[in-house]
Amino acid sequence: MHRALPLFVLLAACLASGQTAASQHEIPKASAEEAGLSGDKLAAMAAAIRAGDFKKIGSVVVARRGTVAYEEYFEGDSNSLRDTRSATKSITDILVGIAIQEKKLTGVDARVLALLPGRARKMQNPDPRKDKITVEDFLTMSSPLECDDWNDASRGNEERMYVIEDWAQFILDLPVRGRMHLGESPEPPKYGRNFSYCTGGVFVLSEVLQKATGERTDRFAQEKLFGPLGITDAQWVYSPLNIPQTGGGLRLTSVDLIKIGQLYLNGGTWQGKRIVAESWVKTSTQPHAQIDDSTDYGYLWWLKSFKSGGKEYPAFFMSGNGGNKICVFPGLDMVVVLTSTNYNTRGMHEQTEKLLTDYILPAVRP
Repeated sequence: MHRALPLFVLLAACLASGQTAASQHEIPKASAEEAGLSGDKLAAMAAAIRAGDFKKIGSVVVARRGTVAYEEYFEGDSNSLRDTRSATKSITDILVGIAIQEKKLTGVDARVLALLPGRARKMQNPDPRKDKITVEDFLTMSSPLECDDWNDASRGNEERMYVIEDWAQFILDLPVRGRMHLGESPEPPKYGRNFSYCTGGVFVLSEVLQKATGERTDRFAQEKLFGPLGITDAQWVYSPLNIPQTGGGLRLTSVDLIKIGQLYLNGGTWQGKRIVAESWVKTSTQPHAQIDDSTDYGYLWWLKSFKSGGKEYPAFFMSGNGGNKICVFPGLDMVVVLTSTNYNTRGMHEQTEKLLTDYILPAVRP
């Protein structure tokens, strides 16, 4: 007959087990110097932020060589959930990749209206070009819909969507956009796609994912992405019809955002476990559309080289209103999270880019 273990022994065992389970998902920590970063340069950055040279910076976290080497909070703390706005879009890319990997979605050429026949039946402004809209069109911000968040006059501007109950129908009802051009023959776009920033199209992917996977997108994300990364606190925004907003507003901690960037830096693996296909990571972070002369767009990831000290550092990154950025620098084996609440202000992105180019990149040592 076995004697029952004392209660305090059982409690200790449970606590140890919980700590082990939690710690297996954590990123190890190191000093800035151990990770090949100048602690003095990073300390100067923190002093400049605290002196008010940079406005409404919430946090700066830097991971290099697989370790968190710098972690500083200027608003809130390590447990604070950060509203990085449209940075959410890049997470939607990961979820689409997982759905394709699991053969729940046929591929990026899957036609959106074929997957959402109920939407198609009651759609306004029918057009054969709308019938051909694919998942890839929404991933690359290049659908033919008249939707442009950067144009206040656009019918599909996201601010008009938010006051409607049915967001997906609002987007799919939009007419096909037209473009004026100089001369009889318009200049063909680089990469063959005309970029037009459209949050609503990314929101439609929430319904596409639910139809393909049979799960609401937030639950699919927790099961297939956040759970394996050890992310336990993700706060979503929902539409009036209770559909998760895959186009923006998802709140995560700064270190959990580092995990998202590290996952793609690792080619889709996390601590030796495959989360999303390496081929998907590569395709997602290659240019599919051009935004401007210095910036391209992948599958809901921004692509740009940041200039610092006479050098250029290629990066792919998540980006959101306020100047929020999660930047991956493959050549430096580095991920940088910059969170800010400088929403809807002039120079918000230039401010966080200056933190990168004037402090963080110059801090990198061989």
